[in-house]
Amino acid sequence: MDYQLLFAFLGGIAVLLILVLAVRLNAFISLLIASIAVGLFTGMPFDIILKNIQYGMGNTLGFVATIVGLGAIFGAILEHSGATEQLSHFLLKKFGTERSPVALSLAGFMIAIPVFFDVAFIILVPVLYALQKKTGKSLLFFAIPLLASLAVTHAFIPPTPGPIAVADIIKADLGWIILFGFMVGIPTTIVAGLIFGKYISKRLFIPVPNIQFEPIKRLKIENAPSIFLVFSLILLPIVLILLNTASKAYFGEIDNYYLQLLGFVGHPFVALIISTLLAMYFLAIRYGVSRSTLQEISMKALAPAGVIILITGAGGVFKQMLVTSGAGKMLAEQMVVYNLTPILLAFLLALIVRILQGSATVAMITAAGIMAPILENMVFSEMQLALIVLSIAAGASSFSHVNDSGFWLVNRYLGLTEMQTLKSWTAMTGILGLVALGMILMLNMVV
Repeated sequence: MDYQLLFAFLGGIAVLLILVLAVRLNAFISLLIASIAVGLFTGMPFDIILKNIQYGMGNTLGFVATIVGLGAIFGAILEHSGATEQLSHFLLKKFGTERSPVALSLAGFMIAIPVFFDVAFIILVPVLYALQKKTGKSLLFFAIPLLASLAVTHAFIPPTPGPIAVADIIKADLGWIILFGFMVGIPTTIVAGLIFGKYISKRLFIPVPNIQFEPIKRLKIENAPSIFLVFSLILLPIVLILLNTASKAYFGEIDNYYLQLLGFVGHPFVALIISTLLAMYFLAIRYGVSRSTLQEISMKALAPAGVIILITGAGGVFKQMLVTSGAGKMLAEQMVVYNLTPILLAFLLALIVRILQGSATVAMITAAGIMAPILENMVFSEMQLALIVLSIAAGASSFSHVNDSGFWLVNRYLGLTEMQTLKSWTAMTGILGLVALGMILMLNMVV
């Protein structure tokens, strides 16, 4: 074992955690400084360190910035048009009050595909309040299924930012991630959301809190779009990406115009451009919404997306420094010696970073940055790489507690005490991560 490389790797992680936890420095800057530290600890020349920063950042952002930016605009249009609320009301009407947790799970599962977790939750909170007042049941009976489905989709199913970022750093195929994300996410939502939600609601009665909310600014649309249109717009990019992956898996790289066209349309870039343009027309322009209003919505949507994009780029720099220094190759060799399973290692790395610093996004990107150079020195199929991406997402979504902004979002909007939030939200995210890991390990046995 090269102990200088081991020291550089552990030193880089230590620098990152100290900057994030003790200094409270922004994750973007912290990841860049930790990357530089790895280079310095390995004795890398200064000019090579600078070139690695530029290459790592540029090589990562080319894909991630495009997808996350388009996804943010697409989700913002669905949010402002009221399409997300219409979807939830439609499902509640179809399933009825008694089966409303199932309806909320389905709504959350679909809405979190184009819309950020926190935004989706805030949009649907009034629905939870209305159901609690109507039935007299604990607010958790409705909230936990919704929160579980939002968290699962946000972590496992692109084009949400987390799996997009990890997929690019690890170079995994989005189609396989989407397919396995559904296969892992559905049973995980059932256990962590529906089953645990029913259990915890019998032990913690939570009424509707007395909180005043700022109304969400809506586009002026007189007649709501059809529910079929809403479903179609949300599912369109996923279907196109899956068709592209399926054609590659079945036909391979065949020189055929129609397959090439399908590959072009099914690429995440084009699939999201098509979906975003259709959403703009059918949910806004068709109703007379001005171009300036659409531009304003788009610009506001890119603000939170920009933070995720920059952190992902810094994660790409960290990965590149581990590759260039040789630390990634050294870690891969040690995994072989000690017979460590990549899926478990990826899960544990993401879980440790998540518990220590709180942010699921930072945990995903940090774990991906560590795993990518290791995986480059090993042989995996596209399906196995997709499962490793999901294992990182599972670890990074587990055991949210007081250092996570999501903890306080749930705490405030549900009117919980800190202990009640730990017993409900934190416990649910713990169950979510462990059930997802179990599903991933089972899938890994057959792929």
